[in-house]
Amino acid sequence: MKAIDRRLREEFAKLRVEINEDKSRMVDLKKGESFTFLGFEYRRILSFRQKGRPYYAPKLKKRTALFEKLREVFRQHVSWPVEVVIAEINPILRGWVTYFRVGHSSSCFSRVKRWVEMKVRKHLIRARGRNGFPWKRRSSKWLYDGLGLFNDYQLRRWSGAKVAPAR
Repeated sequence: MKAIDRRLREEFAKLRVEINEDKSRMVDLKKGESFTFLGFEYRRILSFRQKGRPYYAPKLKKRTALFEKLREVFRQHVSWPVEVVIAEINPILRGWVTYFRVGHSSSCFSRVKRWVEMKVRKHLIRARGRNGFPWKRRSSKWLYDGLGLFNDYQLRRWSGAKVAPAR
C-alpha cells in the first residue's frame, strides 16, 4: 500500500496535481467501509454466491437535491398547464438520470419515477379543482406517451467490446 501511495504521488506530481490531505483517506472495502465520490456512494456487497463485489449508486443526498429542485419547479408553476410543467422538469430529469445511469441505480430510478408520476398527477388534480388521488383515471402510459413526460430510466451497461490498440 505504501508503494502504491508513493507511486501515485509521484505521478500526480508530474501532472502538477496536489492531493488534499484533509479529504483523502485510505478505505478498506472488505471491512465494510464506504466512500463517496462525484455523487456516488461506493461500497462492497456480497453477491448471491457470497463473493464480494463493488456496489455504487447515487447518494441519498443527491436524490434529495433532485426532489427539492423538482419540487421548486412544481411550486413556481402551480396554476400553469401541465405541458409547460413537464417541459420544465424533463431537462432536469434527463440530465440527472443520464449522469447517474451507470452503476446500480435502478432502485433509485424507480423511486424517482414514482415520485415524479405522483407530483404530475397531483398537479393535474389541483388544476381541475378536484380532491383525491385518481390512479385509475389516467394511466402511466398516458403520462409518458400523451403528455411527453421523461421516461428513459434505463441503465447503461458496459458492453465489453474491445477497442483496437492505439498505434
